[in-house]
Amino acid sequence: MTFSKKLKEIKQEVLRDSAEAFQSLDEISEANTLKVLDAMRECKVSDAHFNTSTGYAYDDIGRGKLEELYAHVFGAEKALVRTQFVSGTHALATVLFGILRPGDELISLTGTPYDTMQTVIGYAAPSPGSLKEFGIRYRELPLVEGHVDIENIKHIVTDRTKMVEIQRSRGYSMRPPLSIDDIRCITEEVHRVNPGCICFVDNCYGEFVDTLEPTQVGADIMAGSLIKNPGGGLAPTGGYIAGRKELVELASYRLTAPGMGDELGASLSNNRLLFQGFFLAPHVTAQAIKGAIFAAGMFAKLGYRTSPLPTEPRGDIIQAIELGSAEKLIAFCGGIQKYSPVDSFAAPEPWDMPGYADKIIMAAGTFVQGASIEFSADGPLRPPYNVYLQGGLTFEHACIGIMGAAQAIEDLNNR
Repeated sequence: MTFSKKLKEIKQEVLRDSAEAFQSLDEISEANTLKVLDAMRECKVSDAHFNTSTGYAYDDIGRGKLEELYAHVFGAEKALVRTQFVSGTHALATVLFGILRPGDELISLTGTPYDTMQTVIGYAAPSPGSLKEFGIRYRELPLVEGHVDIENIKHIVTDRTKMVEIQRSRGYSMRPPLSIDDIRCITEEVHRVNPGCICFVDNCYGEFVDTLEPTQVGADIMAGSLIKNPGGGLAPTGGYIAGRKELVELASYRLTAPGMGDELGASLSNNRLLFQGFFLAPHVTAQAIKGAIFAAGMFAKLGYRTSPLPTEPRGDIIQAIELGSAEKLIAFCGGIQKYSPVDSFAAPEPWDMPGYADKIIMAAGTFVQGASIEFSADGPLRPPYNVYLQGGLTFEHACIGIMGAAQAIEDLNNR
């Protein structure tokens, strides 16, 4: 590793400044680890649940036990945890198509959703098979200075609103992620205005960041990806849905077929990886957030705008950094890739990634393809050229990778 003297000195300053925040993260990780351990004891998890299954997989005890465990930890009535989900967006879309019917109204309370969700909804641009094609009405409540406009929820949510969508993470924006307290306030206001309205939380990147989850503070249903926080870096693929029993069941009919629901679905990957990853998830999530705090401190001292700031509370594992140019964004991702365990010899290049309006550059030398709980960085090639850094199975790796990204930009500036 050949890092400049300047970067090494900044590193030591950031580590000293971050000591208190790191201690707080360790406490959250310990509390969440205890929560998972207690649930594994109460659910009586055994090595008998680690086997695979085939075919229709009726009475798959491993699958059933894993879903019981997720529901217990997330304070939900029921959970659907499947490797058949190809991504977090797939799990989210399964909720939307499973619950909403022609003529229903969906409202996003967090402004314009993440790029891939826009294609699912279909109102930003024509998208075959979208909610719009199925006659689902859609509206958005614009953010106010990056925050949910709670005061105006009563003016947009009406008696005919079937569901509100709440995106916890920032997506490709500089707005702050939602905290658990934010989600509590939003769901309380929605249910005050329309008690029957379904509060659906996109929980991607948010699991185990706090000691509570959205379904424990008022969300009716939530969904996420197993190759983000809850998979702990071991899950090879998949997603989850958790919430009220009747809502999760409706989603299960969309995943398989009406009348079949969650009764089918083989555990084709080793269930041990899903159980063990969930056990490790609180610790791995804390490692990722430590890396995010270190990146915020490093690049703030280098003069870049970072969100969140090093001292600000966290609602997800993502660290956004405004780099200001396409060249710096490409250099940053190249520095991350150089210090990745897989494909470190590769040079990331922008490309037309499915579901996105702009070219995307992604550094992801991960053991599981696209696993954003592993250390990675990506961003759209559009002004102001923000990079979104996330993950890190170990803080040590995240620290080295961030130094590599900073060095790549320093080298670019010195040309």
